[in-house]
Amino acid sequence: MITILAEKPSVARDIARVLGVNNRKDGYLSNNKYNVTWAFGHLVKLSPPDAYGEQYKKWNPALLPIIPTDYKLDLIENSGSKKQFNTIKKLMKESDEVICATDAGREGELIFRLIYEHIKSKLPIKRLWISSLTDEAIREGFNNLKDASEYQALYDTAISRAKADWLVGLNSTRAITTKVNRGSVYSLGRVQTPTFVLVVRRYLDH
Repeated sequence: MITILAEKPSVARDIARVLGVNNRKDGYLSNNKYNVTWAFGHLVKLSPPDAYGEQYKKWNPALLPIIPTDYKLDLIENSGSKKQFNTIKKLMKESDEVICATDAGREGELIFRLIYEHIKSKLPIKRLWISSLTDEAIREGFNNLKDASEYQALYDTAISRAKADWLVGLNSTRAITTKVNRGSVYSLGRVQTPTFVLVVRRYLDH
């Protein structure tokens, strides 16, 4: 059996239709060869600081910076995420191979790999790499599946970006919030803060 994991339900339905996978189940579609399932975008995230110790539950500037040596993973808490994750996990455990059919890009690669890692799966991975969801593009993509190792560098850049966001965002937010100490959270981030500065400068120029 082969599990195909798409990034969102609508893409999974398109893939299933083209492959003739018509048996609807709870959280996936199935036939005698494929199980086609989906995420809801991101299902898994890097764990928050308190996952690395009780001392990080309190925002103590003396403990900054927080720099994990081994990043942990958690499910994103939203409606249906745990149930869908468990569906994906069950299907992978019953499969011989998994096909990554998330969006062809850095974020799509990250979405799949974090789910795969959190499940602790060891299944061989093939990659569907398509930029269109026409029937022809989907068929051509499945006729030319790639080995996941060809996209390792893409995943490396994606997880590096995610870790950079974690390090800069969480440490900076805790640092400025505890420094100001006015009862509100002051959010800083790797992208949002320099972008906000550009907007403010533009506003002041006019």
